[in-house]
Amino acid sequence: MGHILDQFMNPVNLSSIIQLPQRKLIVSLTDIDLTLKADRDTNNIIFILMIKESRGSAGGRGGGSGMRKIEKILGFKFEQNNDKLIFETNNEADIEKFEIPYSAVAQDIVLNSGEKYVVQGIVDPQMVKNYLELVKEL
Repeated sequence: MGHILDQFMNPVNLSSIIQLPQRKLIVSLTDIDLTLKADRDTNNIIFILMIKESRGSAGGRGGGSGMRKIEKILGFKFEQNNDKLIFETNNEADIEKFEIPYSAVAQDIVLNSGEKYVVQGIVDPQMVKNYLELVKEL
């Protein structure tokens, strides 16, 4: 059975993955702006933690119901208006080594089309650094 993410994996397009209807948490080095602006330096590291859908997980975690189980992690380097997949895993043992950003909040990002899009995420340079260290070990 194919996964909805499989539709977008060849080639991997950061903007398309961000817009997938599947729940996800995004951790980035800086605010996310994917527009093509030649007048600025556009370097960023972005990790997308895809959340496994489970009974009770839709719509939030009110009253402790639902869970946030990560089923896949994708890491991108965004520089000079290009996104490059630098990490991908769906290995449960590897995923368990990553800290889940429970403090993620609604975050506005700008897609390559210029459209603003709201995701659940966090800008956390230290967490990105920790993730990059983990990636080197895996």
